[in-house]
Amino acid sequence: MDVKDKVVVVTGGADGIGAALARRFAKASAAQVVVVDRNGEGATAVAKEIGGEAVALDVTDGEAMAAMVADIEARHGRIDLFVSNAGVGDGDPDRNNAASSPDAVWQRAWSVNVMAHVHAARAVTPGMAARGGGYILNTVSAAGLLSQIGGAVYSTTKHAAVGFAESLAITHGDQGIKVSILCPQGVDTAMLRQGGSGSPQSLDGVLTPDEVAESVIAGLAAENFLILPHAEVLTYLQRKAGDYDRWLGGMRRLRAKVMGTSAA
Repeated sequence: MDVKDKVVVVTGGADGIGAALARRFAKASAAQVVVVDRNGEGATAVAKEIGGEAVALDVTDGEAMAAMVADIEARHGRIDLFVSNAGVGDGDPDRNNAASSPDAVWQRAWSVNVMAHVHAARAVTPGMAARGGGYILNTVSAAGLLSQIGGAVYSTTKHAAVGFAESLAITHGDQGIKVSILCPQGVDTAMLRQGGSGSPQSLDGVLTPDEVAESVIAGLAAENFLILPHAEVLTYLQRKAGDYDRWLGGMRRLRAKVMGTSAA
């Protein structure tokens, strides 16, 4: 997809990767960029900067998502590209216990990292199918393909997000609806900074949100399902698929290195 002259919606667009994507789509001459975020003030600031529109919205609210999509389609006639980018990340409170996060943390991550994609797809796929095509880009994470040490909630919900995107691509591909998932490792955002500069996902280098946005433009142009700003992720994924037990052993060794302990 070439985003020129396209109507684009970006959730989680007030900062980080979402804001960088909104700016890059505007630079690529999108017809309209709608910046969506729970932080309405932040969304408005980005929209004003790029000459777009802003919507204050909680992506976990399915009814509000459906109403927003209907309003945009009514005013602009279509949504060509929907970027479901909003996400949350929490580390394990006890890094020696993968099940240590309380239920409320699991539920919040499920609502944002998985169900927000479901709400978005439920709202946009009927119109896209009726028009004979459209594009959905879901921001996931390399953690959804691999794992994240010390982040069981994050890894689990991101794996689920990958599975849902695969289902979207399989079910709706013949309707002309393209699907991609964005799976970076370390990106210089507030989420990464919460984990500290020594977090495992930063070992292969930390990219800027603008660098990730450039990868997205290239990935959309090629219509690749996997958009991998960190090229190493494909190699790791192939190793995982090739020998799951060996990969798990390697991850245990990496965890020991990160934790400053010794692996068994």
